[in-house]
Amino acid sequence: MKIALFTETYLPTINGVVTHVKTLKDGLEALGHTVLVVTADSRVNNHVISDGVMYCPAVKVKKIYNYDVASPLSIDRLERIKSFNPDIIHIHNEFGVGISGILMARQLNIPLVYTLHTMYDDYIYYVAKTNAFGKVVTSASHFYAKMIAATASAITGPSEKVAEFFKACGVKKKVHVIPNSVELETFKPENADMNKAKEIRRNAGFKDDDMVFCFCGRLGKEKNVTLLLQYWAECVKHDDKLKLFILGDGPLHNQHCNEAKELGIDDMVSFAGRVEHNDLVPYYAACDAYITASLSDTCSISMLEGMAMHLPVLSLKDILNEGQVVDGVNGYNFTDAESMYFLLKKLRDMPKDELKAFGEQTRESIRNSGAVRLANDLLEVYKEAIVVNGNKKDKHIMRVKKRYRAIKHRKGKGRKLVLLSRLRANKMLQKLKK
Repeated sequence: MKIALFTETYLPTINGVVTHVKTLKDGLEALGHTVLVVTADSRVNNHVISDGVMYCPAVKVKKIYNYDVASPLSIDRLERIKSFNPDIIHIHNEFGVGISGILMARQLNIPLVYTLHTMYDDYIYYVAKTNAFGKVVTSASHFYAKMIAATASAITGPSEKVAEFFKACGVKKKVHVIPNSVELETFKPENADMNKAKEIRRNAGFKDDDMVFCFCGRLGKEKNVTLLLQYWAECVKHDDKLKLFILGDGPLHNQHCNEAKELGIDDMVSFAGRVEHNDLVPYYAACDAYITASLSDTCSISMLEGMAMHLPVLSLKDILNEGQVVDGVNGYNFTDAESMYFLLKKLRDMPKDELKAFGEQTRESIRNSGAVRLANDLLEVYKEAIVVNGNKKDKHIMRVKKRYRAIKHRKGKGRKLVLLSRLRANKMLQKLKK
């Protein structure tokens, strides 16, 4: 099968969507399928295809994460997609490149699959500075998501949270819930340079007997790091030997550093700043567990990477993501500062051999979360989308035939117009039958 994956961002940019698309590409290719990633890139002036990736000319938009945004319309891009002749177009974003995928799928009569990765309700604050305007933007984003879902032959998302979002948007179509995957062969303890990991701990100011909990992600309001710092300040004592390691950068990086100082916990919290994806393994190896208070994630890939590195997870309870962190299996869920503190100490006080076994059990809980599993799950969706698209095509042919028969038997006035209509209908039938 030939699959075209449309995404606004791709390597060398690193985020959850990029990691998902790369992992899906790897999995599909491992199963013998041909994949073309279509993405925006402000570094190119013309469309360039290299190593299975089409880079589309774009402009950099600083207000939107510094992302590159491409025009949805391009004859050159269309011709290259025609030449690739995909069996499926799978879009992963909803902007320039995503719209381009929607338009091409419709024009070329190719089944369209849409994966929603982002809970946009949690990001409205980036564009709406008042509650009133926020309601308008939220309503518009729901309408937009509903419109895209209506054009797709199948829609998917990484968790039930996506299904609930589509439901709130008024989408009645089935949502295929397919959890994110993790690069299991990359993220495993034996790949870590332990000398590097020890150096990272020392540079962060952690001692050998400290219990280090890490969070990895983009530092934006939606990640809820402020709440995590507040909970830490509320309960954790300076002599508890409990440390927090924040991996990542973002618009709130400086704010969070200041918050840690103002809360009087800057001696217990260290900020690593931006860490390249390829450098993450020793950072995870430098830690003892993973912690998150984010409620915006659908299925956090960073959390999965930590789990693959034998890090049990402490997570703020999220009903819509229930089942990702199972108490006593791969971590624990907390609901407030006191329950978080209790669990921090629970992991700290575990005997070393018990904590080691818990880490191994944590990785075991996601052992079926690799690239091939993701690819196989989506291949089933692709097959369904092809059937659905075929049914749509058949219905369209029937409508055109009905129209053709009606035109054929018309007499009297407008004969010339009738003949032209018959000619158009006949051409449409021939096109649809190809």
